[in-house]
Amino acid sequence: MARSNDDLSQRDTAAIAEIQKLRFNPLAASGGKGSYLTGEDGRRILDLSASATAASLGYAHPAVTEAVTRALTDMAGASLLMYPNEPAAALAEALVELTPGSGARRVWFGHSGSDANDAAARVLEAATGRPRFISFIGSYHGGVAGSMAISGHTAMTHTLPRPGLVLLPYPDPYRPRYSAEAVLDMLDYQFETTCPPEQVAAVFIEPIMSDGGLIVPPAGFLKALEERCRRHGILTVLDEVKVGCGRSGLFHAFGHEGLTPDVVVLGKGIGGGLPLSAVIGPADILDHRPAFAIQTTGGNPVCTAAGLAVLRTVLDEDLPAHAARMGERLADGLRALGERHAMIGDVRGRGLAIGVDLVQDRESKAPVEATTTAKVILRAYELGASFIYVGLAANVLEITPPLNLSDTECDEGLAIIDRALTDVAEGRVSDEAVQAYMNW
Repeated sequence: MARSNDDLSQRDTAAIAEIQKLRFNPLAASGGKGSYLTGEDGRRILDLSASATAASLGYAHPAVTEAVTRALTDMAGASLLMYPNEPAAALAEALVELTPGSGARRVWFGHSGSDANDAAARVLEAATGRPRFISFIGSYHGGVAGSMAISGHTAMTHTLPRPGLVLLPYPDPYRPRYSAEAVLDMLDYQFETTCPPEQVAAVFIEPIMSDGGLIVPPAGFLKALEERCRRHGILTVLDEVKVGCGRSGLFHAFGHEGLTPDVVVLGKGIGGGLPLSAVIGPADILDHRPAFAIQTTGGNPVCTAAGLAVLRTVLDEDLPAHAARMGERLADGLRALGERHAMIGDVRGRGLAIGVDLVQDRESKAPVEATTTAKVILRAYELGASFIYVGLAANVLEITPPLNLSDTECDEGLAIIDRALTDVAEGRVSDEAVQAYMNW
């Protein structure tokens, strides 16, 4: 039964489970177009998060709308599990062509990065006969049991890592507690002692550690890690769920590091706002056994039609190059704000995956309190922009707008962030105002 949007927030609270919510501001969306969401109060809010990168082309993009409408109008089933469909086959062919690799390869389709990383871990263990994995402290590979078990984020301490998982520090150039060389030495020591390399199936790598704080690794670190793994027959899995599909300035973010991964995981942005994920990898792994990782609606023709439309738009409009240019404009603008706002300690990232590290003071680089970050986000919402925070100390503003962000939208976002930082520094946002939204 239809109801008015007038009390959308209250209805959400009363009917929808808290365990699936991660709210950063009071926005209750009633619609959206392009880079803007429309709140239930009628305000247009510039979405500098792109729904945590899922809305890669913004909202209601004509190419996605047309593809989904066409797929729904003459629907070729609802399940890739039981019979093939044209959009899934075409998208899989395109992804294999776009992704570096040798030999026969296959694609597995799911609904999210969470299920994709889960499927990858399960089939890698089964196909290689090796039960162990390597991952990084701060990594976030998903929210289902298998992908949580190979993650190392503080938000997941309620779920234990899988037995035998090796968690390494991810080297952070801004806070270099562990250098790249030190991390590689730790891994070598693990191989020499408690983790024989022949027990390890794969290493899961984020080419930019996203939820851990938008950390770009030191140059050469990931290549050296890849070379070590090659020597021991350990496969490399590149988790591109948040930063792939053009966001970094290249179609694949691992291209910045000169990597040739064995397995690539895509999600979020590949669906343009619809639930879609993909694992691209060797045929001898992904053909391990029929019906090994099945989902009834995974790879359905509607979502894969949306994915194909996203892919074509990204390539035809050269959105990776646009993301590189707009990312430079946005990052330069944020660094310029740092000249006036002592709270900005570091601005980092690649393309339109940008982190703004907020600090108490630049000398110590001590992170601001999470309440301070939340105040900046709340004030920005009040001024007309939405984005989120990440990082193990919840002190990094994550700026990941749609890939087709315009110059005007970029400048609007910078002006709002500028004003929000000023208002928070001058004490215009109270602690009480943000308590309802500090649930991470």
